[in-house]
Amino acid sequence: MDYRNAGVDIEAGYASVELMKKYVKETMRPEVLGGLGGFSGAFSMAAMKDMEKPTLVSGTDGVGTKLKLAFMMDKHDTVGIDCVAMCVNDIACAGGEPLFFLDYIACGKNYPEKVATIVKGVAEGCKQSGAALIGGETAEMPGFYPMDEYDLAGFAVGIVDEKNLITGAGIKPGDVLVGIASSGVHSNGFSLIRRIFDMSAESLCTYYEELSGTLGETLLTPTKIYVKALRSIKEAGVTIKGCSHITGGGFYENIPRMLPEGTHAVIEKAGYEVLPIFRLMQKTGNLEERMMYNTYNMGLGMVLALDPADVDRAVFAIASAGEKAYAVGEVRQGDKGVTIC
Repeated sequence: MDYRNAGVDIEAGYASVELMKKYVKETMRPEVLGGLGGFSGAFSMAAMKDMEKPTLVSGTDGVGTKLKLAFMMDKHDTVGIDCVAMCVNDIACAGGEPLFFLDYIACGKNYPEKVATIVKGVAEGCKQSGAALIGGETAEMPGFYPMDEYDLAGFAVGIVDEKNLITGAGIKPGDVLVGIASSGVHSNGFSLIRRIFDMSAESLCTYYEELSGTLGETLLTPTKIYVKALRSIKEAGVTIKGCSHITGGGFYENIPRMLPEGTHAVIEKAGYEVLPIFRLMQKTGNLEERMMYNTYNMGLGMVLALDPADVDRAVFAIASAGEKAYAVGEVRQGDKGVTIC
């Protein structure tokens, strides 16, 4: 009896590391100290000494049951982007600049090429956000996970000068709500999606004219990373008063999280484009509209609260970063919450 006979292949682990090194290398920043393979990742803070009050912000998340689609379609090169996005978007929401990222992959069996493909996606997400991939862990856990399945989670750390933290404290009635378009469903609500649609190969490969692609391709579209767009707003000299990352819980849970007491958000559905995938989901699943807005991003991955005088500059900055933005509502006086009309 040995470890391999117990289901854990140490040599496969070594092979995975070798295959992923080239992707990890592409994410490096000057602050990274040492290389891949140590017991920890080291990151210099010297460049932050000019901040008045450097403040670390962090985020951790996983991809969730969206991974089930990756298993069914045997497509593993984009879920890593989702993993990074869910973490760094939360950091950017607080005004932070992502510095580094660590991933955790747990699997039933370590297939080196598959693991390397997953990490390739993680590295792509890190490049999109400017974060260095400074470490991670691949855990082979036979008997705990099925042989051909895995879980993927991550952790990110960013930095912001305390005076630039986005807290929502300055939001007041009359402020304008600006939404930044999502790329699709992102990484939330897939347990419901797997009940709405038949998850067979035939169903996932079905082409829909309104989606301009197959169902599977549309659902696996990676989560949008908003770091560059929010950075562009800051560089334009615009103060973001509040920022909501529209993840699990949709509009009703996430938008109130940025609001101070005594303020109420009003979102106008006609102010932006609801993506076709959400209309298809609602129709196919016969879902109530409120539940859709209470579960999904409905086409807006971020909602910002801005002074009315800053809206045009912010929208222009977002467009210059390659994203679409819409003025979708306003802040009013009232109980903390959101109305969608």
